[in-house]
Amino acid sequence: MTADRMISPVLVGRAAELRSLLSVVTRVPAVVLIEGEAGIGKTRLVGELASELGDRLLLVGGCAQIREPFPLGPLLDALRGTGERLERVRLSPVTAALHPLLPELAPFLPPALTPLDDPAGRRHQVFRGLAELLRALGRVVLVLEDLHWADEQTAEFLGYLLADPPSELALVLTFRGEEAGPGMRALMTRRRAEVTRAHIVLAPLNVAETNELTAAILGTQQVSEEFAVYLCERASGLPYAIQELVALLRSRGTLIQHGTGWARKALDELDVPAGVRDSVLERVRGLSGSAQAMAEAAAVLQVPVPVSVLVATCHAPPEEARAGLVELLERGLFAERADAVGFRHMLAVQAVYESVPLPRRQALHTRAAAAVSRQRPEPLGQIAHHLRRAGDLDAWVDAAEKAAAQAVALANDAEAERLLEAVLRHAPLDPAREGRLAVRLGWAGSYALSAEEVIDLLRGAVERQPAGPVRGELNYLIGLQHERSGALRERYSHIAAAVPELVDNPFLAASAMVGLGIPTGAGIPLAEHLSWLDRARDLIPAIAEPEWRVSILGKVAMVLTCVGDPRRAALTEQMLEQTGRRPASRWEVMAYESVGANATLAGHHDAAKDLLSLALAEAVRHDVTRLIEFRCRVDLVVQAYCSGSWHGLAEEAEDLRDRFSDQRTYRVLIETVENCLALAQGRLDGIRLDDMVRENLRMGAVDALPLPVGALLRLATSQGEAGAAVAGTAEAFALWADQDLWPVGVRAVPALAEALVSVGRADEAAELVARLDRELAALDAPLVPAALDHARGFLTGDAERFTAAATAYDRLPAPYEAAQAREQAALRLFAVDDERAAALLAAAIEGYGGLGAHWDLDRATKLARQRGLSSPVRHRGGPRGYGSELSPRESAVARLAATGLTNKEIAKELFVSAKTVEKHLGAAMRKLGLHSRAAIAHRLAELQ
Repeated sequence: MTADRMISPVLVGRAAELRSLLSVVTRVPAVVLIEGEAGIGKTRLVGELASELGDRLLLVGGCAQIREPFPLGPLLDALRGTGERLERVRLSPVTAALHPLLPELAPFLPPALTPLDDPAGRRHQVFRGLAELLRALGRVVLVLEDLHWADEQTAEFLGYLLADPPSELALVLTFRGEEAGPGMRALMTRRRAEVTRAHIVLAPLNVAETNELTAAILGTQQVSEEFAVYLCERASGLPYAIQELVALLRSRGTLIQHGTGWARKALDELDVPAGVRDSVLERVRGLSGSAQAMAEAAAVLQVPVPVSVLVATCHAPPEEARAGLVELLERGLFAERADAVGFRHMLAVQAVYESVPLPRRQALHTRAAAAVSRQRPEPLGQIAHHLRRAGDLDAWVDAAEKAAAQAVALANDAEAERLLEAVLRHAPLDPAREGRLAVRLGWAGSYALSAEEVIDLLRGAVERQPAGPVRGELNYLIGLQHERSGALRERYSHIAAAVPELVDNPFLAASAMVGLGIPTGAGIPLAEHLSWLDRARDLIPAIAEPEWRVSILGKVAMVLTCVGDPRRAALTEQMLEQTGRRPASRWEVMAYESVGANATLAGHHDAAKDLLSLALAEAVRHDVTRLIEFRCRVDLVVQAYCSGSWHGLAEEAEDLRDRFSDQRTYRVLIETVENCLALAQGRLDGIRLDDMVRENLRMGAVDALPLPVGALLRLATSQGEAGAAVAGTAEAFALWADQDLWPVGVRAVPALAEALVSVGRADEAAELVARLDRELAALDAPLVPAALDHARGFLTGDAERFTAAATAYDRLPAPYEAAQAREQAALRLFAVDDERAAALLAAAIEGYGGLGAHWDLDRATKLARQRGLSSPVRHRGGPRGYGSELSPRESAVARLAATGLTNKEIAKELFVSAKTVEKHLGAAMRKLGLHSRAAIAHRLAELQ
């Protein structure tokens, strides 16, 4: 150790934290969060891991304040050097998505994939690739530092990773709690049950620990108590600040040695600055001129850089600059990190940077921009940063535009937004360039900025644009932002204003027309919405790309399905014919998926299943991310619930909920089905139907709302709380009326009629039913006849209405609602001693029993006993399933286990958790009467 290199050779005051850290990272999968303020010792703590990990691979990456267009910076830093390890493993094809982000690993990755045109798809593709790469690396401890500076995708990926972490991965994350964003804080609570977790919060050192640290730095047994108290107070217990103050005091010669200990001179002989800033500056000023120049250059560069970049940025001649660098390293102010050098701590960077006069600082930024631009790949974010602070605004705009384009290409839309926002707000731009950059901002995805912020920037650009396609596109984008903020009238007016100026772009024009064709309740008559859809359909032949034509066709068919327009069937068939009933691209798969999802909610249950099954069959071929595949599976869960295919449904929903834990739209839809299913199955503990109504309303999921609304009304009515439920669901019924979506909303009308009758408001229900009968009679809305007859039954007490409803439900099919209608018919017929009642009740009991709808089955069997009727023996082992036969999921798991795959390998193949595999395999082995995996293959062969 040199005279001024004041680094403690031992870790002080963190023994318990280190034990906790080591304990958790060896019980994989694991995640450790290390929280603490700047200078508290987070990096030093994780640095102690290296010597304790045995054969585990330690990977370290960190975030920086200067962001690059490349997303996932700390992950990429950590993984760049893993090529040697990857030579020995076989990588999943999905890791090919990492070529643009990790060119250093190109020799080890599968052949590159064709880039996806969907930012969400590209992002999901990269996430899967990174997760698979980490799985392939095996026993890994991944340390990511300074995550309070993490880009949005890094936080999003960590949430994705922790939803289903590699089984041998330990993740260590460090951050400053006071600067952590919501994405980072969400990681503190989100985890799977099988993930070992710890949250370590580092506290400042106390006086005794300060004494121990100072003694270790000085290489002695102890320092005086008075000196330790003094340092602890001045440094606020921060280890980094203590080191800096000790270094300063020693360089001043104000430390004196007494035997084996050290003390300070009398207090009135010392004038030690209280803050780290002044201590760092005083140490720097004590260096040679070349070392000071290098310190200023490093402070301007901010992040660690190669020596050549630092030397080129420095004002001193190269040889003097290199000598200054050696001095800074020897004094402990600088540290080496791989092939880069820079200040040991960010606090020192800030202290020195703020001390550099503005003219010299701007000149250094100019030199820094030139120096970093010679690196490959070009760090475009750093170049833009330095040019802006150098005051070279024209060059800054060029660099920022280039960086934003790179960010968009890498699906890092949040960083593109930040770059473009800064330029649009602060750079002098001509109208043409402003319009071009504003369009890029509008398409960036709205990850970092609020809708209001984006609208403000786009509106400013629109005002300076001449009539033409750019102004049209900007108005369209403003409309989309208004939709995001819920300003539906403004959305409509801006998109309508855009259409005339989009004539040269048929696909964009048709997309705008479809947007205007979606009923939103902005006071626009349905006929006007339908006329926009007609215009969009007329534009389809002018669209050059076949897959885009199918996309617009599918969107038009989707909207017509929701509003019950009879033309929806012909358009859906046209979509099938144009694709040969086999979607050949992501666009076409998504068209099938969107029409199928809405067909379910409008009551076209069989047609929906066909479309979604076709989409699912092709999704894997056209989307390596599997995102569309899982969207199709979510839609099929909804279809299965609506059509009464409940066997294995709860398990499938649980698997998908874990998969979509970070995607609110799909998570809420899955939870909606789970809560409705829980009610039917009699699992009322923890049921959250009122939350599901609120969540769907908040998201604007008007088409899915009938499911939780109907279930909530039925439950409340059974508990004597119908009035409160009617009031709580009134907003949903108003939305269906306002948006002309009764072909979907009518599903909940029977439950509303029952609730209103129970609270003496039958006249309101009668008025609604009569109005819907008049307005919906001519529509292609299969739910309408069944639901209105069901509702009329509650209003009139006429059993014939209920039996007619049951027959109509059978045609959909909707066996759960059919059983409800038959039970109600039986009740009315029992009241008049009609002999048909027993058969109807038996049919209802059979329907409930086949579904495992125990909540309803309890009620129906009780009625049967009261009437002296025999009823089938009840199954009480949970939802009625496949009995002694294997369910589809159990069969799939068993077949894979028979090939010799482990639970972890099966989980990877089926994209579920290892815990889920264990559950299904255990059930399969019990049904097969087996006690070992080795016997599975033989037993399955016998069954076949």
